[in-house]
Amino acid sequence: MGKVTGFMEFELQDRDYDPVEERINHYREFTLPLAENELKEQGARCMDCGIPFCHNGCPVNNIIPDWNDLVYRGDFKKAIEVLHSTNNFPEFTGRICPAPCQESCTLNIDDAPVTIKTIECAIIDKAWDEGWVEPVLPRHRTGKTVAVIGSGPAGMAAAQQLARAGHSVTLFEKNHKIGGLLRYGIPDFKMEKSHVDRRVAQMTAEGVKMRTNTNVGVDITVEQLTKDFDAVVFAGGAEHPRDLPVPGRELDGVHFAMDFLTQQNRRNSGERLKVNKEIWATDKNVLVIGGGDTGSDCVGTSIRHKAKSVTQIEIMPKPPEAVDKGTTWPDWPMKLRTSSSHEEGAVRDWAITTKRFIGEDGKLTGVETVRVEWQKDANGQMKLVEVAGTEQTIKAELVLLAMGFIHPIHEGMIKESGVELDPRGNVKANTDAYATSRAKVFAAGDMRRGQSLVVWAIREGRQCARAVDEFLMGYTLLPR
Repeated sequence: MGKVTGFMEFELQDRDYDPVEERINHYREFTLPLAENELKEQGARCMDCGIPFCHNGCPVNNIIPDWNDLVYRGDFKKAIEVLHSTNNFPEFTGRICPAPCQESCTLNIDDAPVTIKTIECAIIDKAWDEGWVEPVLPRHRTGKTVAVIGSGPAGMAAAQQLARAGHSVTLFEKNHKIGGLLRYGIPDFKMEKSHVDRRVAQMTAEGVKMRTNTNVGVDITVEQLTKDFDAVVFAGGAEHPRDLPVPGRELDGVHFAMDFLTQQNRRNSGERLKVNKEIWATDKNVLVIGGGDTGSDCVGTSIRHKAKSVTQIEIMPKPPEAVDKGTTWPDWPMKLRTSSSHEEGAVRDWAITTKRFIGEDGKLTGVETVRVEWQKDANGQMKLVEVAGTEQTIKAELVLLAMGFIHPIHEGMIKESGVELDPRGNVKANTDAYATSRAKVFAAGDMRRGQSLVVWAIREGRQCARAVDEFLMGYTLLPR
């Protein structure tokens, strides 16, 4: 424990943002890091609890009190060693993870948790600046070969761990660049892609072969991969978006959120857009349907497009701004969360469902909605009930459907492989062996567990790598 009285001496202090009027004119990151002396004070606030609930809240089991203490003492080099022992990519989680660890922090009982996410991000950023992040080469080569399909955080973590175990790893990606959702789904203003590029360079130096523009199931078969490699890992994510099949869905102007976000990320990186129609929010009234992180990303991107107005609606009731910590802590609470994008000028509303899309000459002009209530039926099940007299039409020339993803895309790789699916349509595999129903084929990340967080993807990639290593060698020294 760094400073016994630190949590009583120092107030909570976290990162701030550039002013709204400045940041909406570009796609760069706009978070202002804390000074080193401020970070030390925040690290000193960690109480090194007898039961560190932050460990329970963190899916990758980061050793949080240890590196908080090291930051307090100014030993950032040792801190990055501790951080890297559980997390391959803390610069990703330090930027886009919602930080369930902070919700679990004991100090969060008083709404003043240790700024774990900020400290984590500062450790890795300093490590990169100081040149402490270097390729980790295996002590020996095993002669075994592994194909990892999908280069999002799960695939990247699995590939890196397996390469460090001495296996020959090839990472397959259907897009032009490595990164998956990190590259093409997360806006640059939340995480610039130079962070992904640095890890790709590190992994390449560690021996991982990158095969981009290769769509497994289209350009190459799973059958061929199982012949050419000793093991195959499915880590392709959950990319099948939830649709909204109401009248008018076919109108020009109704799009899936990820199509919108991906196009902008490709523009930012200088990639050629291979689409029939570009999606722009410029000078349009934009309606985002869905209240999660993807919807928030659409809000921020639309504002940078200079949309005329941006509205975000959600079918669920508005969450409370404060929660009863006695009934929620240390679990993740359902409460109102306002992102930096929301602060940039969006109108938000809750308990609204979409009845139909309205248009003229095939083009979207508005959305007919009605307010809803959630009531228990005779069986005690929650049921959606429309509130009479609350119908309204929201003017919109662009609608972005951001209602989540239901399962991985089945056409192509999954269907061809014949692997068994779970009842939700994900690839069936447990969290011990990560093995699918097909010999030599494993699955991890969103493709296995369904839509989730970047930190869960990294955890599953690491655990799957351990399972594959044990399958290939009969034993494993990789951490779980």
